[in-house]
Amino acid sequence: MRIGSKMVAILVAVILLSQLLLACSDSDTTKSDPSEIPSPTGTAQLVKVPNLPPENLYLADSVYALAHGDSAQQDSTAIPGPTGPTQQLKPNQIIYQPIGPGHFGIQISSPYDDGRRVIWSNGGDRIVKLDHDTFEVLATYEIPGKKVWTAEESEEAVIKLETLEQQERMSYAMQLAAKTLMGLAGVYALLDKDGNFYVGNAEGLTVYGDDVESNPDSEIVIRATWELPDEISGQPIGMNMTYDGWLILVTDDGQVIALSRDFSEFYTVKMHHSENAAEYSQEMRKAGKIGYGWVRNPYAIDEAGGIWIVSNDYMHKVVWTGSRLSIDEADGAWTEPYLNGSGLGSGSGVSLMGFGDEDKLVVISDGEDLMNVVLYWRNEIPEDWQQLPGTPSRRTAGMAPANMGDPNRTAIQSEQSVIVSGYGAVVVNNEPASIPENFAGPAIRLLVAHLGSDPDFTPYGVQKFEWDPEAKELRESWVNNEVSSTNGVPYVSLGSNILYFVGVRDGKWGVEGLDWTTSESAFHWVVGGEQYNSLYSGLHLDQEGRIIFGTTFGKVRLEP
Repeated sequence: MRIGSKMVAILVAVILLSQLLLACSDSDTTKSDPSEIPSPTGTAQLVKVPNLPPENLYLADSVYALAHGDSAQQDSTAIPGPTGPTQQLKPNQIIYQPIGPGHFGIQISSPYDDGRRVIWSNGGDRIVKLDHDTFEVLATYEIPGKKVWTAEESEEAVIKLETLEQQERMSYAMQLAAKTLMGLAGVYALLDKDGNFYVGNAEGLTVYGDDVESNPDSEIVIRATWELPDEISGQPIGMNMTYDGWLILVTDDGQVIALSRDFSEFYTVKMHHSENAAEYSQEMRKAGKIGYGWVRNPYAIDEAGGIWIVSNDYMHKVVWTGSRLSIDEADGAWTEPYLNGSGLGSGSGVSLMGFGDEDKLVVISDGEDLMNVVLYWRNEIPEDWQQLPGTPSRRTAGMAPANMGDPNRTAIQSEQSVIVSGYGAVVVNNEPASIPENFAGPAIRLLVAHLGSDPDFTPYGVQKFEWDPEAKELRESWVNNEVSSTNGVPYVSLGSNILYFVGVRDGKWGVEGLDWTTSESAFHWVVGGEQYNSLYSGLHLDQEGRIIFGTTFGKVRLEP
């Protein structure tokens, strides 16, 4: 099958999907004595529950306050999620809200004075606040200058995606991506303890909040805006918060910013090797590789002020001292290379592994055509540590190919964060089952986005790796090539020991649940047609363990 080269060029110029990774614990996170939980597949095996990241008290007091859940960016929670049974969900078990395109993540508020919570969501044409209990829309703020998609227009677009023949469908999907994903209000957002909803954009930040403080039913208003000063180059990528309450932003040109929550102060530092970052990002844009800047992924923060950022060719630790940003080794900062045979860098965000008395590691996937899962020592390298064969840095603690169990595989990349829980790390296959002639680079992402339910393109494969703290070795734990994590970001519940993700079976969208320990299917739910395409959104569990995920034109909560 051929697609016109002009249409491919248009798609490559507009597609933002390759950078939309979302997308994104309110229990005592300082436990040092792990408990045990039964495996949900009915085996007699007991599973050790690891330490969780410390709670960041400046974030909203909820299970999901920013993209990827918490400052450690693990996409993991202690809250138990559903365990089945397998079924086709009925209409009354699906709550769908048509709130427009581009709602990749959620942020759940702290309890209000009356005990209620709300869910904040930012999209391409509006900011929305939903009731946590009922999932009803409480308030909407339409973004000035943006086309607001009506429910009727959204439904018409979904029908076309379901009924058009393949080549027409592909052409329409390209047009739809241009209309819905260009000029998003901001992919990444963060909700703090005071109900400030920070949304990033190319120019800086906008803060939204309740018009009437402490009233969850009140309208949404803009509380403040912050524009990037002239001395800061590039566009912000991602957002996180230090444990003493400073917003951290990183631009695609390699500039790190620590910004006070009231916008009264900021500090900056340029990352090592970023001298030509602006030129690199510009060259990528000229080549049609939108979203492939020198920095293009979210970053992780620990309780001691460590900020871990992946750039093209390098993994960085920048340190927030409480009064300045540092790239000096004397302050504990470091910069180390990773393999980057593709030249495009890592497609993953950064996740932290190990807390309390556990080995402290940082996890990414590298930039090889056949990507590797790579672990670095987060802080001090053990004195007797010998550099691993084939690695570019002595700081590398482990490296293993994400080949989905096929040693002959030569290429695979995933534009998603590595999912981390305890010493386990999961990557998914987002490479389409087939690629039409003339499709290349970012255009390929379309095939698992709007077209992921098409059997010709549906990708298959989920692979888990495990760090062995005794042997100090990264090993493959399991591979499941029977399931498809089609285009969304998975999520782990330690409370139910299940990995959840949105997938496709027989052309229908649904939710898969795999036993985190064994990879056996715990259950799957069939949800429905293109209305329920996750489109690079994250799957989340709310405070009650209910599954929520974004769709092409809205957001859905499942209540079997």
